[in-house]
Amino acid sequence: MKIRIKNIGGFPLPAYQTIWSAGADIHANIDTPLELKPFQRCLVPTGLFIELPEGYEAQIRPRSGLALKNGVTVLNSPGTIDADYRGEIKVLLINLSEVIFTLKPGDRIAQMVVAECKQADWLPVEVLNDTERGDGGYGHTGSH
Repeated sequence: MKIRIKNIGGFPLPAYQTIWSAGADIHANIDTPLELKPFQRCLVPTGLFIELPEGYEAQIRPRSGLALKNGVTVLNSPGTIDADYRGEIKVLLINLSEVIFTLKPGDRIAQMVVAECKQADWLPVEVLNDTERGDGGYGHTGSH
């Protein structure tokens, strides 16, 4: 799939790190280091603008290494980029660790997954069909 992309930053385009990667790493488009204090959140620009085809979305997800090693993750995960959005992609990061995290220009901050999506036609009803699970919610299936 070809996706039109505009890059106003000085950093690489989104890149898949392996041939089977689902997410492409995206970079912080900042000029100077940025300190994230514990529990501080920050909207980080990427310098990227994309043109998704109708019926697709881009999801912004955390990078596992950044979360594990530094406690830094994407707050609204996954963030959704709709097909009709043409603004700059920005990533809402939060530092969940107890120490200051320094983000440097060009650091890989998140991964972007392009996925097909459909809109639903909502059909109001009074009763839903029953299933074996029924209304069993959180913790209903227990641990096995």
